[in-house]
Amino acid sequence: MDENNNIPFEELADSCEIINPENPKKSIDIISGLSTKFPNEHLIFIYNYFFEISNNYEILIFLLKKIDKFRDKSSIPILIDSLLMKGKLQSRIKDAENISRIRINITKALANTKDSQAVYPLLYCLNSKEENYKVKLSCAEALGKIGDKYAVLPLMNIVEDETESSVYVKESAVSALGMIGDEKAVDSLVSILESKKGLLDRFTFLKERALEALNKLNFRGERVFNALIKSLRDESPRVRINAIEVLMNSDDKRAPELIRVMLNDSNREVVQNAVIALYNILGENILNEIINTETYSSVAKNEAIKLQNELKAENYNEENFDE
Repeated sequence: MDENNNIPFEELADSCEIINPENPKKSIDIISGLSTKFPNEHLIFIYNYFFEISNNYEILIFLLKKIDKFRDKSSIPILIDSLLMKGKLQSRIKDAENISRIRINITKALANTKDSQAVYPLLYCLNSKEENYKVKLSCAEALGKIGDKYAVLPLMNIVEDETESSVYVKESAVSALGMIGDEKAVDSLVSILESKKGLLDRFTFLKERALEALNKLNFRGERVFNALIKSLRDESPRVRINAIEVLMNSDDKRAPELIRVMLNDSNREVVQNAVIALYNILGENILNEIINTETYSSVAKNEAIKLQNELKAENYNEENFDE
């Protein structure tokens, strides 16, 4: 910081009209021009200073974009301070919706730093019952991008918390768990798939996110397998498709037989995904079996024929590549 002592912060703020600007667009143009006058190592401290004192929404969003490009550690405490609103963001920006937008952009900038300093403040906002739900969603996403395993247990608690009224927050927490990729999260994810009634059972997209997260984890055990069987019978085609994908990527020897059953599913897309999954597991021979088995649906047969033709075309192109 010593090398920045000679930067005329207050004069620059006045010349850029950072506080109470008459024309925010003009101020932004002047700020943009600073890049021709100062080296990058000075610019970031200027942007940080401006961000701490500005009371204009447009300028703050512009500064956040600049700060995000630098992703400098010096910005992290300032971003955290405004996320928690200890920097009196509320006194500078009166519109509540604009405050939320600024804080959402802060979470994105913090996520891009990949710095563990941001984990606790993000969790604090995520766990606050009074917090704006859009901010909570962005906090969960940021935690997933940062990928710090310290966040796993708190995220699991949100997934399992019956008092959390927003299913969207739960969905974001589930997605974050998948992004972090810690196997401790498996039980929480499976609990969503096991739900028989109530909020979780009605919102099928939450099950979809749980299956997507499971697909990224190295899971084991009968409880998980039974939950996948249940998911194959779910009323949502997308849930069934996601369950097929998870089984395809598992190393359980029972997976092919379960997926075979889906060849006669009532939904065309489910059947098509089942054919592709079986091909990925068992290889090209399964396509002939599907085509020649009378009990399999016409949709399955057509998809198998389509795959065969694509494979023949690929082989032909490879054989004639050098000619």
